[in-house]
Amino acid sequence: MKFEVIQNNYSELLKNIQSYFKNSQNSIHKARNEIKIINFKEKSFVVKSFKIPHLLNKIIYTFFKDSKAKKSYNNSLKTIEFTPKPIGYIEFQEYGLIDESYFISEHFDYDFTIREPLLNANFEEKEEVFKSFALFTLKLHENNIFHLDYSPGNILVKKEDESYIFKIVDINRMEFKSLSLDDRLQNFSKLWAKDDDLKVIIKEYARLMNENESNCIKIALKYSQAHKDKNNAKKRLKGIEVVD
Repeated sequence: MKFEVIQNNYSELLKNIQSYFKNSQNSIHKARNEIKIINFKEKSFVVKSFKIPHLLNKIIYTFFKDSKAKKSYNNSLKTIEFTPKPIGYIEFQEYGLIDESYFISEHFDYDFTIREPLLNANFEEKEEVFKSFALFTLKLHENNIFHLDYSPGNILVKKEDESYIFKIVDINRMEFKSLSLDDRLQNFSKLWAKDDDLKVIIKEYARLMNENESNCIKIALKYSQAHKDKNNAKKRLKGIEVVD
């Protein structure tokens, strides 16, 4: 067993996470990995259980690279202002190689994800949400944070008074580097936003950066369309119907 935790009063949670996770019925995502909400000492936590790696990756994650759980934890410490508060991570071994692994954070009680205003043309205060989102993204970029999966389901939003609080999740894949204008505008491409919605976001982002609005919109739309074309081509190859 290998683990790291921010506060010692959560060591019990980490050491017994397999039991807590198994007994929880509150699964909020189940695909390659599974995410559950777990209650511990009258608080709610989000626990991500990573898929057990195949043999080659077991060797790699045991001896040569950080596991996905550890990487998520380390990335959350680097981006702590922008993510739900991290609690810790833990890895379990079998025959000397990594087996199960978990990343735990506090539960952020969000109201919606950025997906909802992107999909709902009648979403209340849609433009205000997009402008606030542009500011949030700028703060990420100014802190040299490049989320490699900056997609709608990974951007949580909570309304508080007259403002919006944003948090990013699924932070296993991140880069920390100085970002060019192209990098910044490309980072919006996975939103799968309609052109009109993306224009609202980028117009505000350009204003905040004091950059040329038309140029920024042109670049962002180019990257957005390229991402859509690439993914639609993959779907067609798999025989999946594409709705333009």
